[in-house]
Amino acid sequence: MIRVLFVCLGNICRSPIAEGVFRKLIDENGLAGQIECDSAGTSAYHIGQLPDLRTRQNALEHGLTLTHRARRMTGDDLASFDYFVAMDELNLDAIEKLNSRSTGLHTTDTIFLLREFDPAVSDQPSVPDPYYEGPDAFEDVYQIVERCCKQLLAYLTKD
Repeated sequence: MIRVLFVCLGNICRSPIAEGVFRKLIDENGLAGQIECDSAGTSAYHIGQLPDLRTRQNALEHGLTLTHRARRMTGDDLASFDYFVAMDELNLDAIEKLNSRSTGLHTTDTIFLLREFDPAVSDQPSVPDPYYEGPDAFEDVYQIVERCCKQLLAYLTKD
């Protein structure tokens, strides 16, 4: 079983949509039982909350229902997950620091920025945070996440 954790700051916008998109791709490709995913935040701002309403509305427009409750990434996640996919460099740094303080188990082969898998753009390392933006920003994030998750899934299943 391959386990993937998507990580953003508050776990209410970017990482829940990545989890939802990736879960849909897993199902569509008949990989349930082989790959699992979840999402978490590096902060404790929104623990227990559903994803942002705008994120949920955007997801519904694409046939996804998001029911995930925000949680904070912990050291236990380092032992439970095989891959960690950060939405931006700030969260990548937080994952790497937690990893070095805890197990040190994970390397650059298992901790990534999601945009590393973006076939459309190579010079933008971050999935932009739509929290302070309007509906168009949430749609842009969805489009980025979808194309990156397709490539991430291809990467994880290439062997």
